[in-house]
Amino acid sequence: MKKAIITVVGKDTVGIIAKVCTYLAGEEINILDISQTIVGGYFNMMMVVDVEAAKKPVGEIVSDLGALGESIGVIIRLQMEEIFTKMHRI
Repeated sequence: MKKAIITVVGKDTVGIIAKVCTYLAGEEINILDISQTIVGGYFNMMMVVDVEAAKKPVGEIVSDLGALGESIGVIIRLQMEEIFTKMHRI
């Protein structure tokens, strides 16, 4: 299993989760865990996903998610789990 962390942040609008999940399903990326909140009209979501069976290389997925985020007015980032863990270690 190759885990990655996806974060989505921005102003809340209808369909954010649906659009992100539709993209992931189309690329054979399995969602392992998901958490989302809305605070003061701002949307925040964190997902742990398995990219091992993904149809595209991770770099291409990062670009696609960035473009998807721009199209729906949010920022979407994907980092491999080991990089995310090292960056956020206390």
